[in-house]
Amino acid sequence: MDKASIVIVQAEGELVERHADEIPELVWSTGPVSYQYHMQRRTLFDSLVLRSWRTPGTLFSADSTILAIDDRQLLGAAITMIGTEFRERTAALGPLWEEMLESDEVDVDEISGVIERSKLASWLNPVIHPRTYYVHAIAVKPEARGQRIGSLMMEHAFETARQLGCREFQLDVLSDNPAVGFYRSLGLEVLAETRAPKPSEFGVPVEIRMGKRVV
Repeated sequence: MDKASIVIVQAEGELVERHADEIPELVWSTGPVSYQYHMQRRTLFDSLVLRSWRTPGTLFSADSTILAIDDRQLLGAAITMIGTEFRERTAALGPLWEEMLESDEVDVDEISGVIERSKLASWLNPVIHPRTYYVHAIAVKPEARGQRIGSLMMEHAFETARQLGCREFQLDVLSDNPAVGFYRSLGLEVLAETRAPKPSEFGVPVEIRMGKRVV
């Protein structure tokens, strides 16, 4: 793989549908045990992420995603946003749940369970303050790792944060994720370590908020 041929681009136009089916697995890979706790069912997670991917303004949508591509092949993706959008985009998932309920992809009891578990897990994520650029998820396909693709996407995100006039750059990562060392190598420091009892009983590890000043 020629690193010079790798491009980092916004997920838009034909790229949205071309790579739609690859997005759920990339997002899932950033925190399998956490998403399993929230959703309990992988097919439910995939359905929600796919609907969100195609719906602007929602948590996993293409309009907040950059892609690493080499010769039309998707290598990785990063979902990034102004931090204050996080809660808004999460709330915007509501109509998607209604659509899934109408199409029998989920039932009322499942939705109630997801809502309850999400409330219990929300303690893992500290408040994201204004003028903070936030990386919600970043992942590289296993076969593409070791090619600096993660670094290229993070550099793109850093530059976007600067252009938007953000003061802080932050992300959350599970403490057992090897990416913690990678983020440290890019200058991010541990800002907080949080644990929530119920998710912890399920096996969700401590969540780490990492960040650095935007210069």
